[in-house]
Parts: sequence; structure tokens; C-alpha cells
Amino acid sequence: MEKILTIQNLNKVYNKRVHAVKNLSFEIHKGNVYGILGPNGSGKSTTLGIVLNVVNKTSGHYKWFDGAIQTHDALKKVGAIIERPNFYPYMTAEENLQLVCKIKNIPFAKVAEKLELVGLLERKKDKFRTYSLGMKQRLAIASALLNDPEILILDEPTNGLDPQGIRQIRDLIKIIAVQGTTILLASHLLDEVEKVCTHVVVLRKGEMLYQGSVDGMLSNEGFFEIQANNMGQLQEVVQSHTAVEKTEIVDQKLLVYLKEPLPAEALNQYLFHHQIVLSHLVKRKLSLEEQFLQLTNNH
Repeated sequence: MEKILTIQNLNKVYNKRVHAVKNLSFEIHKGNVYGILGPNGSGKSTTLGIVLNVVNKTSGHYKWFDGAIQTHDALKKVGAIIERPNFYPYMTAEENLQLVCKIKNIPFAKVAEKLELVGLLERKKDKFRTYSLGMKQRLAIASALLNDPEILILDEPTNGLDPQGIRQIRDLIKIIAVQGTTILLASHLLDEVEKVCTHVVVLRKGEMLYQGSVDGMLSNEGFFEIQANNMGQLQEVVQSHTAVEKTEIVDQKLLVYLKEPLPAEALNQYLFHHQIVLSHLVKRKLSLEEQFLQLTNNH
């Protein structure tokens, strides 16, 4: 699988005190949608700033396209929106994009193609200042795609949008990905990552807590909800099982979290062997949200 971006042991320290990015390493491969997920202040924007050459790193390395070309030339193959769209308000959408084409030496023919992709072709003669926030964001995406980049980088692409605007941007990201563009987006919204990303890097206070596929994060071992007459004895016996990581009692039910696979029938048999008969047994999966909370709370 072709590597688009490789980050190795990246660090960023501000004012000798704030360690914004701590020893971060991950890879972006062609054809996937990657999410950098984390709360505000987790180092997402700093990481994007470093690889886009607008923030200086403190230490570590990163390379574009396996180091085959220098960063300056590599960035010509990257489309990025890391700040609010910055267009001329009294110019039309079409004129704004033509100006970008002039600056970047891109054929004007790309303007109509990208406006159509983002659903703004019919509004191309309207002035930018008449656009809604969602339309402005879609125009920014069109602008970032004018040079047919190999990777599109988006920092909190749905921030401040209404539900309809959010859905339009997410649908657009899926369309762009299907057409073969690799996407890297930073978000604090679990829902966003779950809906549009194939892979996720979870950050907290600059540290990476998880990296891998979204499906992999969701295919955790899950947990059991169980009940019996003597809950104290039940908890004691369950905790002695080698597959059990931890237990807690919530709403008169014992929640049993696993560190390795354990079928429901095997647990039932184990408890029966210890003279415990269950009155309630349900196996559940952790949602991405529960996974994320477990990850961030454990660190």
C-alpha cells in the first residue's frame, strides 16, 4: 500500500512548557479516510500544521510520499483547509476559484468541474458574501481540490455548521474518497469519525492512545451484563477468571469487561461450576463513544 505520509517520533513544545505533541508516530496510506480524533487541546491542529510546514516541529521526522520528493514539492500534491475559508466577499464563487487557478497555475476548466463536485455549480455567479457557512466550506473544499491533490487535509470541517450543512460536508467527504483521494481530517466529534473515516488516530494531550481501523476499534471484546442473587459473591468469582479485565456494579447489574475473547456459554458454565446461577446475562459491544471514553479515562 502506497505511503502518502509517514510521521515518526514527532514532538512540539511551546514556550518550554506546553508539550502539544508527544512522540507521535503513524502512517497515512493511499485511498483511506483517516481521522485524528481528540478533544480540543489534544494536538490535532498542531500535528497538521507541522506536516503542512506552517508550524515548526521541536523534534522528530515526517516525510511525504515515502521521502521521494522534498516537502516543498510534495505540498503541491496536497490540498488543505486548516482555517476558515478566506475568499473575496464581493467576488463570485467562480471568480474566487479562477483567482486561485491563476496563483497556482491551474487551468480554468477545473473551476466548473470542482463546483459541480461540491454542488455549487448553479450558484457560481453568486457573490461569496451571499453564501451560507456550509456553502462557504464547500467552496473551500472545491478550492483545495482544484489541483487534483493526492490527499485532502481538513481541520474540523463541520465546525459551526447546522445539521444540514454537517450532512452535506460528510456526504461530500465520502464522494471525494470514493473518487480515490486520500483524506486526513481532524475532529473532536466521534460521530464524524465513525461515519466518514476508515482509520483513526486517537490523541489526548498530545499523546496517541490508539491507531488503527475504525472497525478494529469497534470490534473490541465487549462486555457482559450479569446478575445473580448474591452479587458480592458473583463479582468475586467473576474477577478470578483469566479473561476478565475489570468489573463494576451499575444499576444492580455487574458489568464484566474482557481482555480476551470469552463466549457467553463459557462464562455461564464457569459460574455454574462455582455454584452461581445467573438470572440475567447479556453480551454487549462498546460503542465508539464508550471505547473513546474508556481510552481517555484510562490515561
